[in-house]
Amino acid sequence: MNERNTVVRTLHDMGAAIWLGGSLMGAVGLNGASKDVRDSRDRVRVASAGWARWAPVSAAAVGAHVVGGLGLLLANRGRVRGQSGVTANTAIKTALTVVAIGTTVYSGVLGAKLAKAGKVEAESGAVASQETPDDIATAQQQLRGLQWATPVLTAAIVALGSQQGEQQRPGQMLGGFTAKVARLAGR
Repeated sequence: MNERNTVVRTLHDMGAAIWLGGSLMGAVGLNGASKDVRDSRDRVRVASAGWARWAPVSAAAVGAHVVGGLGLLLANRGRVRGQSGVTANTAIKTALTVVAIGTTVYSGVLGAKLAKAGKVEAESGAVASQETPDDIATAQQQLRGLQWATPVLTAAIVALGSQQGEQQRPGQMLGGFTAKVARLAGR
């Protein structure tokens, strides 16, 4: 247990933190600030431009999180297989990561659609007005939901990462391995 995984742990944790922070700032700050753009026909365009500028950073953060996660999984494969509770945490965290990648990618697809729309009437970047064309209003509604789903999912990923850190305490590891052996022996 003297091995250190500082690089992959940093990639994993920083990637998740940047992903969470950026998605939350965009949903709250960027979308919220787009309401303050005076010309209501520029609100979607301005919000889309901000999200587009963030997209490469977000992609790098997601990539870092995934690479770091794979490195940690490889480094801790024995614990994942043998310590009670670690397998379930890892499976749930992996599923949430896949879903969060999906919400992030689909948000980008919808954002690109809004960016191509150019000047359209809207309350904000993600909220339609009475004058917003129906296809754009539908994309905004979907995007608004996804842009809130992503921070919720990534917050859960961070929380599960914290739980994994707690599972590495010596007492937790001993108890987890003992519980796993007892379950296997009882079969």
